[in-house]
Amino acid sequence: MERTLALIKPDAVERGLQGEIMAMIQTAGLRIIAMKMLHLSKAQAEAFYAVHQARPFFASLTTYMSSGPIVALCLEGENAIQRYRDLMGATNKDQAAEGTIRKKYALDIERNSCHGSDSPETAAVEIPFFFSALELVG
Repeated sequence: MERTLALIKPDAVERGLQGEIMAMIQTAGLRIIAMKMLHLSKAQAEAFYAVHQARPFFASLTTYMSSGPIVALCLEGENAIQRYRDLMGATNKDQAAEGTIRKKYALDIERNSCHGSDSPETAAVEIPFFFSALELVG
């Protein structure tokens, strides 16, 4: 079984879409083994997205990610990382496939409603950023 981090971003939480997104995740056969709602500080958002700090979008991304509550999830399943990435759809909603989270709910390229780990190595860093081993039920 593989694990991945999923974040429901501030734009989706503000619109009350967490239940619909979690239903899509479960319908896709991924198991939610940890979940919490939190509001990242700017410093926490910067620490989480530190890998992007040299990129031009870093400041606006971390400002956005600290602008309101998020829902953090740890998902588990066979090939969970790729399956969740397929479910999310392309970062740009205009390029996302029909039926994906971003095609249905994203507002724009930054406020795209969700985040997911892109590799096992990334998941190994991102999951413990939000969850202790005690919080992973699986």
